[in-house]
Order: sequence, then C-alpha cells, then structure tokens
Amino acid sequence: MANELHETIVMAKQERHKNLFLNYRNLINFPAELLKGEGLQFLERLYMKRNSLTTLPDNLAQQLPNLIELYLHSNNIVMIPEAIGNLARLQSLDLSNNSLLHLCPEIGRLRSLRHLRLSNNHLKSLPAEIGDLKDLETLEISLNKLVSLPFRLHRCISLQTLIADHNKLSYIPRHLCLLHRLNQLSLAANQLTYLPPDLGRSRELQFVFVDSNEDLKCLPSYLYNKVIGCSGCGLSSRSQQVDPDDELLYGVLPAEVKVVASETNSVVPLEELAMRTLHLLHQHRPADPYLLPAITLPRTLLDLLQFPLGHCHCCSQAMFTVVYPKCFPLRETALADVHRRTTVSFVAYCCSSQCLQRFNLQ
Repeated sequence: MANELHETIVMAKQERHKNLFLNYRNLINFPAELLKGEGLQFLERLYMKRNSLTTLPDNLAQQLPNLIELYLHSNNIVMIPEAIGNLARLQSLDLSNNSLLHLCPEIGRLRSLRHLRLSNNHLKSLPAEIGDLKDLETLEISLNKLVSLPFRLHRCISLQTLIADHNKLSYIPRHLCLLHRLNQLSLAANQLTYLPPDLGRSRELQFVFVDSNEDLKCLPSYLYNKVIGCSGCGLSSRSQQVDPDDELLYGVLPAEVKVVASETNSVVPLEELAMRTLHLLHQHRPADPYLLPAITLPRTLLDLLQFPLGHCHCCSQAMFTVVYPKCFPLRETALADVHRRTTVSFVAYCCSSQCLQRFNLQ
C-alpha cells in the first residue's frame, strides 16, 4: 500500500496532475511526500475521502497554493489548523463526517470559498467570521450540536442553500431574511418554536423544510405558496383540536414583541411609532447628508432599529415591538391534503388593525 501511494504521488508530480485521488488509503497521517519539494504546486483538487486523518498540516497552503477543492469527507479530523485560512484560491471544502469540535475563525479568510460542508460533526457553534465569506453559495451543517447560528451569517450575500437539519436550534436570527439569494432553507428536526415573520418575503426563497419541529405551530404567511415541508410540526391531528387564535397565543413570538394586538387595538403605541420614524431616518441617511445627526442608541436598540422584527405582511411597514397577528388554519390552505397529520397554521403579522382587516391569503 505504501509503495502504491508513493508511486501515485510521484506520477502526479512528474505529470503535473491537477487532480489527485487518495480515497480509501487507510491514511492516518497526511502523506509527507505531498509536502516535500515542488511539483504539486499546480494541484487544484485533492480527494482524501474515507481515511483516518485527525488533522491537517500547517504548511498545506504553502505547498499546495493552488488548491480549489479539498475533499476530506469521512475521516477522524478533530480540528483544522489556523493556517487553513491561507488557501486563498479554495472554492470547495468538504469536512463532512468527521469529529470536528471547533471551527477556527480563520475559516473566514477563505474569501474564494463557494461551498462549505460540515455535516455530521460535533460542532456546538460556528465562528462569527463565517459571515466574511461573501462568495459562499452552499453551507451544509446538518447533524451537529448547534444551538444557534451566527448573526453575521446574513453577510454571506451569495448564499443560496443553507441546510441545518438535526441540530438543537430553537430559533434562527431574523437577519437571515436579508439573504436575498437564498433559495433553499432546511431546518428539519431542530427545536424551533417560531420562525422570523419576514421569512419567505424574498422571492428567491422557494424551498423551506421545517419538518419534525414539534413546538413549531405557525408558519409566516410569506411562506404561503412556497414549497414547504412541515410534517411533524405543531399538534398531532389525533390530539384535541385547538382554536387557531388560542394556538397562536400558546406559540412563541420573538422576545422583542411587547404587544400582541388585535382588530380592537386601533392606536399604535408611541414607542412603536418612534421606532418606525427612526428606522426611516436611518435608512435614508446615506442618500441624504442633511438629515439629523447620527442616532445614538443603546447597542441592542440600535440593532433592532437596523434589523426590524419584520415587515407588515399587508403593506410592508417595518415592525419592531408590536404585531397584529392573523391566523389561517392549515385546512384552508393548499397544503391541507398533503399534511393531514399536522395542524400547523399560517400566520400573517400586520402593523395595524387596518392592515389586519384587509389582509387575506392569496
């Protein structure tokens, strides 16, 4: 086996291969021959699936500077070195089915990265620096132990596919609704209790899978007419039926919501009106230098000002602390015949009693 490996590497150097396949070689350590001398600096794709590697060498980028794809699926890798950030041309990194406990912040230096696969590891968190990956299109992080997603993930402006099934997520940041290229979002088998009111507002988002989130009782009405998977959510059809309005009250809303209003609440609280006005000023500031001086607010309040709780499902007004919810039972939707075993409802979040009365599912 050692002689065969040696011959494979020697031939790759002599013939200047761009692709090198070292799958199923029972490798415990990274082959030293790959990192000796020159000859493999032209290598673009390295495949090392199903070996027993536990780490990567620090000088990987120095010896293999032109790597575009690094495929390390199904090894025993516990950590990757900080030097991983030096692979300037890397576009695809697959570390699925390993033993990763931690992902170093230097992953954010892989500015050419388009596909990052980390499924089936032991990750409890992701570094905030992952938000620096502006060209990232695919992020697969299923089968980990994640309890939250980085708020800065919304900076991955090219992200199209996010798959985070089988984790321990109880919520997803509303900032993710700003990913306007996101086409597929899969969050099945987590611990979700609610979804951001704006989820589905982007026309690009067409596929949303939240199956097997038992405490998720309502889906934002922006998801209506999207391709949705919600089997195993909400209450079983065999259990006692709950009035949709009561079900909404039993559900969980974002912590910022201070008032759950109804058609009889025609006056919007002053705090909410002030936030809406400040939000408009904040939005138009870059285009108009003659507006009021920079707004000084506590950090948490400024974050809310920049990233509203959601937008009215009727008129698109930004909302911050008050919502007017309107519930639509599943039996009234096109999904009723598909998901007979669930009682998940759609809920519209409106900004006023007037919008609440006007809104209806189309």
